[in-house]
Amino acid sequence: MAEPRWRLLLSCEHGGNLVPEPYQGLFAGQEALLKTHRGYDIGIEPFARRLAAELKAPLQLTLVSRLLIELNRSPGHPALFSEFTRNLNPAEREALLKQHYRPYRAAIMQQIEQLLASHCRVCHVSLHSFTPELHGELRNADIGLLYDPQRPLEKQFCLNWQKQIEKHKDSWRVRRNYPYRGAADGLITQLRRRFPAESYLGFELELNQCWPLQGGERWEALQVLIGETLLAAIKQ
Repeated sequence: MAEPRWRLLLSCEHGGNLVPEPYQGLFAGQEALLKTHRGYDIGIEPFARRLAAELKAPLQLTLVSRLLIELNRSPGHPALFSEFTRNLNPAEREALLKQHYRPYRAAIMQQIEQLLASHCRVCHVSLHSFTPELHGELRNADIGLLYDPQRPLEKQFCLNWQKQIEKHKDSWRVRRNYPYRGAADGLITQLRRRFPAESYLGFELELNQCWPLQGGERWEALQVLIGETLLAAIKQ
């Protein structure tokens, strides 16, 4: 009997910096902040749409700012609500969870369940970008591949993906579990608890925001590279 084939699922938890009208008063005078890496993952939304189209993969994406509610944190995490929303009363915070947080996560879980029910394995890549400098420290990577070291298939997949990237002539700095730990709190970590390691692989791809901010040929080359090497890693 043939092995179940892998199906790619993409998600983007920090695609935009939109604040819905009922909450705009909370962010009065914060327009500049919303345009920074604190408001959203710069450059990732158009890249996510492009990658989904090129690889013919389903994409779950939100454009609501992470400063309204952080979709990549667990309920009860101190960063779930930002300094602009954590002082809302319990009913107002519950409304944010009901309107934005739970539907987004439920849609992803439903998609995974449907793929598994059709006898496919799922390779889920959550797409992110990171600021080149944080708290005065320069990040020394262009590409970060985040995974759980305790899940052997994820570890092997990321090693293969890294090798595919490093085979190309362009010199890109690739690091695994950088600039964050792949097993830290987040959407992927929650999904790993729900779905078995042999049928669900979850990753976070982190791209240095210096490239979408710079634009041009180098950013174009990086986007092409990610698509080509991700496809090659899945086919291995």
